[in-house]
Amino acid sequence: MQRFQYFIDGEFLDGEGLFQSIDPATGDVWAEMPEAREIDVDRAVTAAEKALYEGPWAKMTATQRGKLLYKLADLVAANAQKLAELETRDTGKVIRETSAQIAYVADYYRYYAGIADKIEGSYLPIDKPDMDVWLRREPVGVVAMVVPWNSQLFLSAVKIGPALAAGCTMVVKASEDGPAPLLEFARLVHEAGFPAGVINIITGFGPSCGATLGRHPKVAHIAFTGGPETARHVVRNSAENLASTSLELGGKSPFIVFADADLESAANAQVAGIFAATGQSCVAGSRLIVEASIKDSFLSILKRKAEAIRIGSPLDMETEVGPLATKRQQGHVAALVEKSIQSGARLVTGGQRPDGAGYYFPPTILDCDGVNSPSLAEEFFGPVLSVVSFETEAEALRLANDTRYGLASGVFTQNLTRAHRLMKGIRAGVVWVNTYRAVSPIAPFGGFGLSGHGREGGLAAALDYTRTKTIWLRTSDDPIPDPFIMR
Repeated sequence: MQRFQYFIDGEFLDGEGLFQSIDPATGDVWAEMPEAREIDVDRAVTAAEKALYEGPWAKMTATQRGKLLYKLADLVAANAQKLAELETRDTGKVIRETSAQIAYVADYYRYYAGIADKIEGSYLPIDKPDMDVWLRREPVGVVAMVVPWNSQLFLSAVKIGPALAAGCTMVVKASEDGPAPLLEFARLVHEAGFPAGVINIITGFGPSCGATLGRHPKVAHIAFTGGPETARHVVRNSAENLASTSLELGGKSPFIVFADADLESAANAQVAGIFAATGQSCVAGSRLIVEASIKDSFLSILKRKAEAIRIGSPLDMETEVGPLATKRQQGHVAALVEKSIQSGARLVTGGQRPDGAGYYFPPTILDCDGVNSPSLAEEFFGPVLSVVSFETEAEALRLANDTRYGLASGVFTQNLTRAHRLMKGIRAGVVWVNTYRAVSPIAPFGGFGLSGHGREGGLAAALDYTRTKTIWLRTSDDPIPDPFIMR
């Protein structure tokens, strides 16, 4: 059995407690993880604050910070396979996905390495003739980062990269449902040569670790990825320290297919959008909104593709869908499918938990046309697609926006003017047209409504980890007049 440590102030340490991590493919314990509690959290935040103001990090130039980020990127690329295997073992995400994704994570660190010395202040053309005024951009402070188990090396990179570029220090809380890859990533941070306390990585449970971190008086900003319910607790905790927040939350993303679309291409994108990562993705295209005239033929294509998906060991490169990350998640998906069928949804394919070990659930399609199904409103976070049809463009747009979420969306059509109308009309932070799940470090990402606020990716993300300081310099040599002598 492997045993992991957390990383605080440049040291690898055992936690105040230990907990066991489960292999989702087998249901067996495979590792022991350090459980950070209040004393560990305080030590990590204190180390981050000291590094921010007193250590060598505080004296580094932006270019020097960038060079450290480049080194970290190279180490991530060199260790991508090992990190991928750990993520697969601890979360059940298939190795073909973790390998590709973690290799790309290195590009995010490279992008922000280049951004580090491009974060500029400005000179203000002030309305007073004897004053020069500048704006300086400085790091916002100690950042608390809370990262979920799905795609955690990617979801941490989009926080760590811009925060380091801006000069911040941080405490990263890995999810208790699969922290191994982030705890291993700490070794790369150490090898890259970041000063002690700049990046601290811990894991633990909500009340004793997550809540303590979010309300710590030395935390200035909280970057959180997860579900809306937990986010509400994060926001409430931030009232204690008045920390700013950026929240990347869930989604119930619409995937609109018009009759003029390339149906084979759209079907491939839909399969990738809902069944990749076993549906455990915040941008999963979980609501198919298809033009009525092609609904039956499109569903036929999807059913054939879904039933051909290879389910198996996530460590096998031939596997396309692996297990869900936890038994709790498997139970949630199964219960919501059953509830939807009872409400009138028609099961097209899948829907039954397979026998045997592991937390598997098959690719599932529910036809919800004309039915007020809970599967259209609630986030599964699993491989389940809900289908409705439309007759007009206006109806398609209404169905797309009929959600409390607003993270991502997809539109498939060959009609360019229609695509432009929908781009403007869909209430979501990302609109993909004739593609799906495309990401880049250059492009901001984030949502509306219950999908959160703030953006990750692009230059704007780095600026979000800064605050401005206004500098006033009087240029006149004349003495300041006595304010109480009237002239």
